[in-house]
Amino acid sequence: MTEPADDDRADALSQRVLRVQTQLEESMRHLTDSMARLQASRQAIRASRSDREKLHDSAYARLEARLASMPAIEQAKGIVMAQTGCGPEEAFGLLRKASQRGNIPVRELALAVVARAQEGDPGLFGGPGRGGETGSAPASPPPLRPRT
Repeated sequence: MTEPADDDRADALSQRVLRVQTQLEESMRHLTDSMARLQASRQAIRASRSDREKLHDSAYARLEARLASMPAIEQAKGIVMAQTGCGPEEAFGLLRKASQRGNIPVRELALAVVARAQEGDPGLFGGPGRGGETGSAPASPPPLRPRT
């Protein structure tokens, strides 16, 4: 025989379990909805990024861009070396300094140097072709000395 107090406690406990179970189910539905919204947001973000933006973040793409610009930089170094009589490291240093002074990427400066040389104006670093010296014999550039 059960006492009425035990029956009341059992009913109260059963009611409490049902409330907690209902709250848990509601929390699960809310979590599922949140996860679905998160997944949709992720897909929207991925879809909105252009291929160019994706490649920009890629180390492989940066390496490819560097390899693509290397021939122009090497050609520009050769032009500077021919004009100034300096070595490859110094030629690159001159290109780098000019790049910094003009706030132009080295690869763009190198392309401009090569383009001007192809147009017949190799006097980019003080050699012939600058200042209207066309038709004259190439003058030897002054020796470059480090600033002290």
